[in-house]
Amino acid sequence: MAPENFTWVTEFILTGVSDRPELQIPLFFVFLVIYGLTMAENLGIITLTTVDSRLQTPMYFFLRHLAMVNLGNSTVIAPKMLINFLATKKTISYYECATQLGGFLVFIVAEVSMLAVMAYDRYVAICNPLLYMVVLSRQVCLLLVSLTYLYSFSTAIVMSSSVFSVSYCSSNVINHFYCDSVPLLALSCSDVSFPEMIIFVSAGTNLVCSMTIVLVSYFNIVLSILRIRSSEGRKKAFSTCASHMTAVIVFYGTLLFMYLQPRSSHSLDTDKMASVFYTLVIPMLNPMIYSLRNKDVKAALKRFLTNVCCSIKSM
Repeated sequence: MAPENFTWVTEFILTGVSDRPELQIPLFFVFLVIYGLTMAENLGIITLTTVDSRLQTPMYFFLRHLAMVNLGNSTVIAPKMLINFLATKKTISYYECATQLGGFLVFIVAEVSMLAVMAYDRYVAICNPLLYMVVLSRQVCLLLVSLTYLYSFSTAIVMSSSVFSVSYCSSNVINHFYCDSVPLLALSCSDVSFPEMIIFVSAGTNLVCSMTIVLVSYFNIVLSILRIRSSEGRKKAFSTCASHMTAVIVFYGTLLFMYLQPRSSHSLDTDKMASVFYTLVIPMLNPMIYSLRNKDVKAALKRFLTNVCCSIKSM
């Protein structure tokens, strides 16, 4: 067919989480609460780890950047999603879609990498506690975070460029609540083997490399903990990495569930539910995971609130 017979796509229609009209308003309020909590919790972590002098260690430096990544990931997805719950026509322009996909990829790749960096941080803290502040000096921490963002930006540019290098014509209904690579490529009217290969290689490399770092780090952490003779010492050592371990299990568990499903049971609706979890629910859960079991964060919050109350009273 000649190219001029195609109607080239200038905007896409997002089907959303559900296409049932009676669920749009309830879902709007559910996800508004989730996004509101995500904003409040992650901004709280960023504020506390910035202003509190007792939270100026590498662990909390990386936690601050994880909170920034979680906040960014939710903000790329949630506002447009909330608008579409109330809109009659759930459209997104071609360039807005490309921007959303690029932003999502930046933050999701950054989160994968940041969790690996934080696993290395826990490895150094438990296996080499006397050298912790030397091995993870401020310069090294800045370097690790800078490389994480540089890698995530470059990966996002390559992947999003490959997805939008193909032609989109006639069909423009994306079976998702945001612009994701797989449902987008399903609409293409040209050969998608190249972008699919780019996505497969990039996603595989990101997951394998980060999971290898996490597994090797925790393998050595477990060996070090087992060498500790006192049960109190083992309990204390384990508690320092319990929050990170929980965050890793929740995040990687969701990704593995999504990518390791057999083709016979795989569906885009299942992908939607998994995507809701790692784009909106996990960014809300992470601050809870890191603060509920962390005495330092709870003490810092208490000091911060006390200082705010004192400042208000003195006005």
